[in-house]
Amino acid sequence: MQRILVVDDAEINRELLRGILEEDYAVEMAADGEEALQKLEESRDTTAAILLDLHMPKKDGFEVISRLKENGWLQKIPVLIISSEHAAEIENRCFEMGVSDFIHKPFEASIVKNRVRNTMELFAYKNSLEEKVEEQEEELRKQHRIIEMQAEKLRGTEPFNRLMMEYRAAIMEVETRLKVLNEEFSQMYKRNPFESIKSRLKTPASIYGKLAHKGYPVTVESIREHLTDVAGLRVICSFPDDIYRLADLLIKQDDFILLRKKDYIKNPKSNGYRSLHLILSVPIFLSNEKKYVKAEVQFRTIAMDFWASLEHKLKYKKDVNDTEEIEAQLRACADSIEKLDYQMQDIRDKIDLPGAKIPYTEVVRAWVSAGNFGKTMS
Repeated sequence: MQRILVVDDAEINRELLRGILEEDYAVEMAADGEEALQKLEESRDTTAAILLDLHMPKKDGFEVISRLKENGWLQKIPVLIISSEHAAEIENRCFEMGVSDFIHKPFEASIVKNRVRNTMELFAYKNSLEEKVEEQEEELRKQHRIIEMQAEKLRGTEPFNRLMMEYRAAIMEVETRLKVLNEEFSQMYKRNPFESIKSRLKTPASIYGKLAHKGYPVTVESIREHLTDVAGLRVICSFPDDIYRLADLLIKQDDFILLRKKDYIKNPKSNGYRSLHLILSVPIFLSNEKKYVKAEVQFRTIAMDFWASLEHKLKYKKDVNDTEEIEAQLRACADSIEKLDYQMQDIRDKIDLPGAKIPYTEVVRAWVSAGNFGKTMS
């Protein structure tokens, strides 16, 4: 039978609770807080619950709760307050200190039994979940240590370092092409198609983790064949039409090969994410050969890039409360951002060509399609 400690300075209350609970539990009793703490020192590992009065001599219930909390016992043993006190501030104080429930005097046998049983079951379930979480976290820590060790081995090999050099060269190649287009647009139309470029090279640990997760061998050949985002670039544009125009011009580079296109602007992800992704095969020119290397290029508006940084924090931060509410707010923000982006784009069109019936974006697209790219548009 599970052991319960009843702590109350009134003997009649202790005996009443013993009579209600002794059929289902082994009931131990203490007449004050000091005696209760002494008994817990001897048998805390076998105590399944504590029924605790608040007003007692020597040490009252609040002192007992504080000691339980200091010793870490409150995390392992549920405490139910037995009291005639009905003041909300007292109950709130007790709950804030970490007690599990209240049983009010005078005692009703069925209520006492149900509250004790339910509290113990919920507490046991909570502890079981916490143990599973701890086990999972320890397993993740072990996996992380393995990944770090394997990543360090990768980092120390010449073929891997040469492959990373090739990916860096691919990033520089894409950046150069984009900057040339940006410069040309600046000369031709007195405006720039993008605001900034951000680039990153996947870390050895991230590369190892992704290959292991997908079940692929961790080799240079496997990285080259199975991963498309080792070299990554993010292009931040002011307006949605700049995204499509710039992506089209990049794809039309005669030595770039489009491997895959994912349009999350026209088809947003369920969380609201909007971006245009291109997987490209990019030529790099080495001292003795020309090679093609995969690179991922993402295009976003300024507002969506800010949104994505917030969403990323939510995804990887563990101690965030109300995640469902935040996710719903982020989805609503993503919808608002889309409307705002297109509204701003319309305003820009009216400013750039106030008397034109055809939007500025269509004028530029027609001009480029007609083979006039590189000439001045009057």
